[in-house]
Amino acid sequence: MVDNGATGKVVVVGDGACGKTCLLEVFKSDLFPEEYVPTVVDNFVKTLTLSDDKKVTLALWDTAGQEDYDTIRPLSYKGSNLIILCYTIENKKNLENISTKWLVEIKNYCPGIEYYLVGLKKDLRDSEDVDHDMLISTEEGQRVADEIGAKKFFECSALTRTNVDEIFMSAAKYIDETNISSVDEKGCCGCLFGTK
Repeated sequence: MVDNGATGKVVVVGDGACGKTCLLEVFKSDLFPEEYVPTVVDNFVKTLTLSDDKKVTLALWDTAGQEDYDTIRPLSYKGSNLIILCYTIENKKNLENISTKWLVEIKNYCPGIEYYLVGLKKDLRDSEDVDHDMLISTEEGQRVADEIGAKKFFECSALTRTNVDEIFMSAAKYIDETNISSVDEKGCCGCLFGTK
């Protein structure tokens, strides 16, 4: 039997317009979306090669952050192996919602699943068009990551590609190290949707 490597499902969540879709589009196609179009649910598959030449296939799911989709979004969690919780560094409410909304939702639908915390739009720190006093510091993001028990913390910029590949390479390494697969019965939501 041929070993095709590990596979895993990674779901990306966070408030609407925080930059989730841009992160995923840049990772998928190297193209930064020029205009905002709200996402309901979107997904794609990408295979990464780790440093030891192992292949890991990630099924990446982009979800809607708007309240209107709170009843639909949980359907995308089935079989998840890792969640990426996102906020934008320009909006303190986004970071507050990580603990008060997103983590609560994840723990409800995917108890025991690991998650990363990712601060998006890091490039705004170099912009003259924003109030720098309102930006969330790297230290504040790391503090929240520690408080919520995030497996990893990253800041990135889809616009400049800073840390985009690193996030997903880390996810691929995690999937490989834990030797999990989204087709296994170990993914989240088994009790909600049933298992074989």
